[in-house]
Amino acid sequence: MKHGIAFRKFSRTSSHRMLMLRNLVTSLIQHEQIKTTLPKARDAARLAEKIITLGKKGDIPAFRKATGFLLDRSLVPKVFTDLATRYSERPGGYTRIHKFGNRPGDNAPHAILELVDNPRDLRFAMTARAVGWELLGRKVEQQGVKGVVASGIPEVDEVVERERERAVDERGQLRTVTRKNLQKVLRYRGGEGVAELTKQAEDHVDTLLARPLALKEIIAAKQEQKDKRVKGATTFENLRLTAGQTVPGGLRSTLHLAQGELGKDRPGRWYFFGRKKLGVDNSPLWNQL
Repeated sequence: MKHGIAFRKFSRTSSHRMLMLRNLVTSLIQHEQIKTTLPKARDAARLAEKIITLGKKGDIPAFRKATGFLLDRSLVPKVFTDLATRYSERPGGYTRIHKFGNRPGDNAPHAILELVDNPRDLRFAMTARAVGWELLGRKVEQQGVKGVVASGIPEVDEVVERERERAVDERGQLRTVTRKNLQKVLRYRGGEGVAELTKQAEDHVDTLLARPLALKEIIAAKQEQKDKRVKGATTFENLRLTAGQTVPGGLRSTLHLAQGELGKDRPGRWYFFGRKKLGVDNSPLWNQL
């Protein structure tokens, strides 16, 4: 019989399950982005949508319900002011779930649950990077790498504005999927969203252009250090003897080194100033080579 399977139980009692979900929703409203398992994220997103809907209502009964649900009462004004203003024109869909692979340890499906249009919106950031990547690729095909480094990619904001107004299946400077995501993330953001996306796209273009140059300098510096080490190792002054090793014509024989003769230092004041390395022949002949 299919009784009692409408919602996930999470192997908890009803009170424990609701307390866990209230805690997740409270953390989501506080940080606007949390990481949890995929089933918990889906149930927490459903309840978070209801809390934000109460904030958009803005009446006294809604305020009382939100106050009784959230574990931190200091977050209630945020729901009725910041979040209600942010989602005033959005009819629904205030949360977004990103699958994040499996969790190390128990291999549970992992997910990132976030509020839409939050300051660290993952889809917004990835769309901005995709815009910068595609514009840079087209520019490199036309002018080459040196030309792009010299001139850069001007008028990114104008490209974003044009692609925002195009139809999804219309040909333009961006791919169809990128244009679709661009229109989604900018639908309820206005002019500030266009400026922020343009800035992030330009920053990603600068990163893509600077990465090969920086990598080239790093490789050159590592090669220079490697050459110095190889050159220094060929000189006798930089060679280090291992314990029990002697040199031709050394003052200490290998037998004495093996017996620990160098370790028999006299106790006294000079012990702290002239202590010899145990098992190593410090003959003056070695330093004169």
